[in-house]
Amino acid sequence: MAAVAGAVTVGGMIATPLLARGGRGRRVLSTVVVVGSFTVTTANAVRRWGGTRASAAATVTAVGTTVVERIGTRTGLPFGRYDYTGALRPRIGGVPAIVPLAWFSMALPARDAAHAALGTRSNAATRLALGSAALTAWDLFLDPQMVGEGYWAWARRGAYRGIPLGNYAGWFLTGLGVMTVLEALLPPADRPADGALVGQYAYMGVMETVGFARFFRDPVVAMVGGLAMLPIATAAVIGRLRG
Repeated sequence: MAAVAGAVTVGGMIATPLLARGGRGRRVLSTVVVVGSFTVTTANAVRRWGGTRASAAATVTAVGTTVVERIGTRTGLPFGRYDYTGALRPRIGGVPAIVPLAWFSMALPARDAAHAALGTRSNAATRLALGSAALTAWDLFLDPQMVGEGYWAWARRGAYRGIPLGNYAGWFLTGLGVMTVLEALLPPADRPADGALVGQYAYMGVMETVGFARFFRDPVVAMVGGLAMLPIATAAVIGRLRG
């Protein structure tokens, strides 16, 4: 299952910049990529921790982030004032259904990337901090792309491609909560980080950097996102190989 879903995800990512920006084709591929990535992450979690734990972690993360996103659109906390445009459907409580799937799809790879990068310094506290930072680093790619597609909009234009910098503080805080859930339900224990999950994080970092530099033609996002994700990914791959 993971191999098939991975191939579909890769295909969707490659095809996305070939279609019209903001068009129906890209909206469909957004769903394909997120669902595919979620399936890969869940399959890898099932393989390592079993179906019960993996399902519980995915469910709690999805429900929790849906609530956070709902609160965010109503109050502006913790990300800032924003709202979904209605382009992405279906929606649950005003939140596109693929959004909570996206949180889980990258949260677990980010946590295991942090575990691998930390090596002997890996413990619950350091994994929470670096895992949340690794997840937030991904949003330096995600938000500019999704805002550019017209999937959500900010009440006030921010400093980074129209996105308020406070959004990333909100991501880090939310990430801490998600990482806490993962530590409780999918603990790494004393085992090395999962190679497939580390690979997912590294692959996403490389693909997003290349995608923005070459196909989306946005060197600023390519540089900022790449400088955030790739050092963590590189340290994680090296740490996993050594481990």
